Amino acid sequence: MKFVNGLLPFAGLACLLAAAASAAEVHYTIDPEHTYPSFEASHMGISIWRGKFDKTSGTAVVDPAVQRGRVNIVVDLKSVDFGHAKLNQFMVGPEFFDTAKSRYGTYQGNLAAFVDGAPTRIEGTLTLHGVTKPLALKINSFKCIPHPMLKRELCGADAFGTFNRDDFGLDAGKSYGFSMEVTLRIQAEALKDT
Repeated sequence: MKFVNGLLPFAGLACLLAAAASAAEVHYTIDPEHTYPSFEASHMGISIWRGKFDKTSGTAVVDPAVQRGRVNIVVDLKSVDFGHAKLNQFMVGPEFFDTAKSRYGTYQGNLAAFVDGAPTRIEGTLTLHGVTKPLALKINSFKCIPHPMLKRELCGADAFGTFNRDDFGLDAGKSYGFSMEVTLRIQAEALKDT
């Protein structure tokens, strides 16, 4: 790198500062074998139905020094599992997720409200059915440990929030009086990149 009159040119200084600022960021990859977003919704007001998604991917970045980070979760909606084959088939069809047109759902957000070095909220957006809306998640737990076998840092979190599914054009059952409120839970583990 060239110095001018003993000084580093402004562009070079800016690059060094940017590199230094991001040097503390730690990158993680979501572990699909230990990450299963799930959801709960009322069935006609008489019971709560629960389901999960079996295929998830994504990334996380955490900078503990400045207490910030971000997450990106991608869910294969075709992997929905209620433990009920007919309902699973309905959910991926044209009357609900319509996975032939919009196969993936995403949640992206920034880690926030750190307490004792751990985030307690995610301020983000949920995209379903081609529609993106703001959705904040509360983090119930967040912890990092050395993975006992892989000898790399492993972090886990449990987060939840609620949204109205008709905001995303998913209004099946609304005319019958079904509640549109859904509780989303994202239980995730992520392994530090090498």
